[in-house]
Amino acid sequence: MKRRLHELSDASDRDARHLERRQFLTSTAAGALPLLAGGAGAAAGAEKGTAETAAVGAHHSIIGDYGGWAAGLAPDPPKLSYRRQQFDDVDQWRTKAQGRTAELIASPDIGSHPSVTVTKQYRFGDLDVEELSWELGYGRPTKAIVLKPSDVSGRLPAVLGLHDHGGNKFFGRRKITRTGATIHPMMVSHQQQYYGGRSWANELARRGYVVMVHDTFTFASRRVLFGDMAEIPWGGASTRDKSDADVASEEGIRAYNDWAAAHEHVMAKSLFCAGTTWPGVFLGEDRRALDVLCARDDVDAEHVGCAGLSGGGLRTVYLGGLDSRIKCAVCVGFMSTWKDFLMNKSYTHTWMTYAPLLPNELEFPEILGLRVPRPTLIQSCTEDELYTLPEMQSADRILSAIFEKAGAAECYQGRFYSGGHKFDVPMQQDAFAWFDQWLNS
Repeated sequence: MKRRLHELSDASDRDARHLERRQFLTSTAAGALPLLAGGAGAAAGAEKGTAETAAVGAHHSIIGDYGGWAAGLAPDPPKLSYRRQQFDDVDQWRTKAQGRTAELIASPDIGSHPSVTVTKQYRFGDLDVEELSWELGYGRPTKAIVLKPSDVSGRLPAVLGLHDHGGNKFFGRRKITRTGATIHPMMVSHQQQYYGGRSWANELARRGYVVMVHDTFTFASRRVLFGDMAEIPWGGASTRDKSDADVASEEGIRAYNDWAAAHEHVMAKSLFCAGTTWPGVFLGEDRRALDVLCARDDVDAEHVGCAGLSGGGLRTVYLGGLDSRIKCAVCVGFMSTWKDFLMNKSYTHTWMTYAPLLPNELEFPEILGLRVPRPTLIQSCTEDELYTLPEMQSADRILSAIFEKAGAAECYQGRFYSGGHKFDVPMQQDAFAWFDQWLNS
């Protein structure tokens, strides 16, 4: 498998149904009908999804009668879709499409490899833990956690774990890790709800990987502090009577998260005014984290992957599609089409999703498809209220077609599971096996 991976690399160099939709957008997919795990439950989910879309109809959408018109504005397939007949050479197409995508998401220049400080080293159970930090030149320092199996020497395959959104910007890296006997009660409930009660980064590290999880833009160590802000005098994002000293109790954290949700549109519009986009900032910060991971003496930089649920799945789309160092990608709970967002579901999703004008060039799944033929796994749930099932299936068919056209059908899998928005234990087991197949065999 490693040999095949090198060949491929050389050739291309949510049940939380009552969750407030504004919270778990992100809270964070094949020519044939995809695998439906869960039998009758999955079939019921398919019927529900089909009925949902049929009820919407051609002239009913979340933007009213304008939906059909708006859905027809972008070409189908989009201008730079590999599904167009004009694109025969996958490498030439990728170069052109990645360049245009990079131009439109306008990732800011945040410098090269950051200087890393190891703030703490210790052992937790059967894992070695490092706590790191680095400066990016804007905002407060990024904090990260590295996990790897104890008493193992040499270079190991590695995975960049991308934390979710979850309507919870107070936390980041701690959402998918555990580094001690005590874990914050809010993270206990978070992991129970979305991850089967597990810290999935720890579980993956135990299989023989170096796993790094870092806070990203506006989360945890990178979150917006009231003490750094000019006053916003009114509206949901008002800063009046807000203090960082109040954010200590669970009640205070929830109040902060409510404020941060209301502030998200302010940040997004400000980024647009700065000439960049939220996906562009995410990509820049995730790339710097990837620099840190790949430079480690205990990492085999030729065997590095990334994975994440929901907002982490969104980040996987952009990082996996645009950085060739990601040899294997697992996108969980974030795969549908621009049409689905436009007609049905944009109200369930964060401002972090969008890159204006990009839908003219690529369908949403095609952003991740830019990585073809590198191994790619999409995991979706049939009752995920963040998307409609038919459009999730459409995204799966698009990706399958791309990999088939490139002669790499075996390198793509789109898997569907019964239930809501989640990355539970069975899904984790499938994802870990995918990494084992392509990175650690």
